[in-house]
Amino acid sequence: MTDTPPDVMQRYRAMLLARSPEERLKMGCSMGATARALVRAAVLAGDPHASPAAVRRALFLRFYGHEYEAAERERILAWLGREEPPPVGSLRRVDLLPRRAERRGPDGPHRPAGR
Repeated sequence: MTDTPPDVMQRYRAMLLARSPEERLKMGCSMGATARALVRAAVLAGDPHASPAAVRRALFLRFYGHEYEAAERERILAWLGREEPPPVGSLRRVDLLPRRAERRGPDGPHRPAGR
C-alpha cells in the first residue's frame, strides 16, 4: 500500500541519493538498530525477567523466523537458546586472596595501617 503521491516519492528518492554512501549506510544501520531496540523493548515488556537467550530467540523469530522451515528454525532456536559462558578475555574480577580489609593473620583480621 502506498499513500504517498509519486512526485513526493521522486523528491524523497532524490534527497536520499544526494547523500553520500557513508551517510546512507549510517541511516540504514541506525534504522536497523532502532527496529532491534523496539522489538527488544516489546519482548521485555511482555516478560521483564526474560533471559538474554529468550530475548535472542524472540528477536530471531520476529526478524527471520518466517524465512526458515520448521526443522531449521527449531535448530537455530536451540542454538540461540543456550546460555553462554562469559566471553574470553572478559573483564571480571577474580579474587585469589581475600580483600585487604578481610585478610586474616595469626593474630586475627589484618587491619590496614593507620586505621
